Amino acid sequence: MAKVIRAVGTLLWTAGFAVVLTALSSVVWGGLLLANLKFSAAIPWAAGVMAVISWASFAYCGGKWGPARTQAARRDYLRARPVSGALFATIVTAGVLCLVALSGLWIVLFQLVKAPGNSAADFSHYPLATVIVSLAMAAISGAVSEEAGFRGYFQGTLEKYLPGPFAILACALVMAPEHAATQGFVWTTMLFYLLSDAILGTCAYITRSIVPGIVVHAIGLFAFFALVWPHDAERALVWQHGADQWLWIHAAQTLVFGGLGILTFVRAARLAQRSNARSLHAPSSLALSA
Repeated sequence: MAKVIRAVGTLLWTAGFAVVLTALSSVVWGGLLLANLKFSAAIPWAAGVMAVISWASFAYCGGKWGPARTQAARRDYLRARPVSGALFATIVTAGVLCLVALSGLWIVLFQLVKAPGNSAADFSHYPLATVIVSLAMAAISGAVSEEAGFRGYFQGTLEKYLPGPFAILACALVMAPEHAATQGFVWTTMLFYLLSDAILGTCAYITRSIVPGIVVHAIGLFAFFALVWPHDAERALVWQHGADQWLWIHAAQTLVFGGLGILTFVRAARLAQRSNARSLHAPSSLALSA
């Protein structure tokens, strides 16, 4: 019974930690960006400040500074482990292929069901360099905080008690209210984010590391911030204006790139299994010296 209580307690605090970490990161970045755009838009200083804050919080979560007795535990929770070049390239490729599929899915769903969407800020009055740097920093800081908190601390803990697919699903469900808070509890939006979080959770589960997921997540956020969400207001519902050729093109994009992404994830899982098998059968340094 004591083990069950400890397990539940660990799951609760890691889930709470993930929610607080991502919320704080979002609030801090939002405040910095608003101040930057209001008082000195020509110089994107907010991105530099946020870069330092994100690095410091990530380093602390990974075991730097703080009480020495917790450093190893924090490092284990974060799961920012190095990944072999072949596995890293394969898992990132799988993730990017799925991002292309998700962009098509978002557009199709947005034309099928009326939804609030992700309202994009109007950056047309600001210098291009400031816009690009700010979008990049928003993508990086969002990816770092979510991967560290949810895929590192929380999903890593879930994987100790649940099979991988259930751990990924549970993590995605806990994240759902945060997504809905900004975009509404619309089933199409929730489906999109459940799939997105499942893809990122799979990246972490296969590699046992959040590092590839941070790269995939940042690429996805930047692409959606810059290319997809700004055009949501222009999309017309199929039921009111009919389906044009672009709807079918985006539907095909979803199916084709989604299939390629799944196949690449399968290949990445096999690479990870072979890598784990080699590490298990490799002679230890003690045996070599004996």
